[in-house]
Amino acid sequence: MLPLVFVVSIAVLIILVLYDWRLRQSDAYRAALQYPGGVMLPLLGNILEVLVKDPMQAFSYARSSAQKFGRSYRQWIFGDVVLNIIRVREAELILSSTKHTRKSIIYRFLAPLMGDGLLCSKGSKWQTRRKILTPAFHFNILNNFLQVFQEEAGKLVGVLNEFANSGEDVVLQSIVTRFTLNTICETAMGVKLDSYKDADKYRSQVYEVGEMLVHRTMTPWLYDDGMYNLFGYLKPLEDAIVPIHDFTRSIIRQKREQLKQHSTLESLMADRIYGSKQRYAMLNTLLMAEANEAIDEEGIREEVDTFMFEGHDTTAAGLIFAILLMATEQEAQQRVYHELTKARCAKSEHEEFTIADYNNLKYLDRFVKEALRLYPPVAFISRSLSGPLNVGSTTFPHGTITHIHIYDLHRDPEQFPDPERFDPDRFLPEVAAKRNPYAYVPFSAGPRNCIGQKYALLEMKTVLCALLVNYRILPVTTREEVVFMADLVLRAKTPIKVRLAKREATSTMRSQ
Repeated sequence: MLPLVFVVSIAVLIILVLYDWRLRQSDAYRAALQYPGGVMLPLLGNILEVLVKDPMQAFSYARSSAQKFGRSYRQWIFGDVVLNIIRVREAELILSSTKHTRKSIIYRFLAPLMGDGLLCSKGSKWQTRRKILTPAFHFNILNNFLQVFQEEAGKLVGVLNEFANSGEDVVLQSIVTRFTLNTICETAMGVKLDSYKDADKYRSQVYEVGEMLVHRTMTPWLYDDGMYNLFGYLKPLEDAIVPIHDFTRSIIRQKREQLKQHSTLESLMADRIYGSKQRYAMLNTLLMAEANEAIDEEGIREEVDTFMFEGHDTTAAGLIFAILLMATEQEAQQRVYHELTKARCAKSEHEEFTIADYNNLKYLDRFVKEALRLYPPVAFISRSLSGPLNVGSTTFPHGTITHIHIYDLHRDPEQFPDPERFDPDRFLPEVAAKRNPYAYVPFSAGPRNCIGQKYALLEMKTVLCALLVNYRILPVTTREEVVFMADLVLRAKTPIKVRLAKREATSTMRSQ
């Protein structure tokens, strides 16, 4: 008689073989066969390719896969197909769709901080929140935000003067991130973060929580809530988030009391949009919606925390790499400076730049777009299909995870010849018109494009102009030295450094 253990083992093996066979009869598996990818092992699929990788290896794995396959590719993990999109053929189908707008499981891990805010919500709730927040980016409100950008850029120049005077290298990450956190705090909540005694604690909590969220996002075996708690990660995360939510709620209560001094919230909103000199914050829009019962207090907290977290880190990443390119591309920096100088000469000495002035800096605009092509702040986005997706003769079923690797999409040689070369003239109108509009998507595209893209571009241009008016930006870190790591935003493991040399005529110029 055969030992019981042997019989059980054979039975389990047969069950597993049959289960694997059944999985391979699915529509998902048939779709996976139509795309290149690694060897799909029985049951495991391609899971071994992505396990036990540190953030640098994870980033490198995605880039090497894009190079190896030269087209969008797939992974097969525990019976589910993951479509990794690096070409516009598939990207356009997802991004242009009003159907496939649901974010994938990865975004669920942001919920402890952001709740069901604009970034993570779906369906009617997302549509309602988007409608509520759209007026917060009205042109006249952006004009109000510009004053904040210019004031904070002036403070940034003051900080950087110490480095210019001493000749020390400037490590960009901490300095730029502090600047963008200050600006988003004032524009989103209407408060100057530096005026709070606990400002540094709030900053450190935001950074700490960000690292925790990224760690889970990039660690597949922690996707299960039970495993995350078992390994002791859940309690520290919850403890770190409490003071962030407390700070946000206290500001909301404070602002609500201030707004009660006005006759109606509607008149306040009208004042902000149509000419009042008082400062406006995105929070005002949300409080007006609360008065109209379109959102509750917790919903306001979700949206404010979403803007605070998403708005400072992404813009900081964009600025850091734009400054790096200013340093490494000296000829381009000089062209931007000459364009800026010419525009400044057309204005009186104490007259600040307007949004129109920044928009008229055409070469700067192309420079920023090329910087965002090479170094998109959000290197990939992820969706879960809400129904079948037909790509040619291949059909991916409902629930398929699709990762759109923007970093690689922006390096498609058919859309961007010699893709690693820095060339702002790729964005001359006549050149860009020949390109598929979904080949360049630093702010995503379609129905779920970034609501704050005009805000981010204006902030980037304001800072770059302030820096160039005052300094020549000199290279320390080269592009080749940058080691990237997988993260929610594009981030370098190695510090990115530049040097600053004061311009001779700085004393007669404003730092707008």
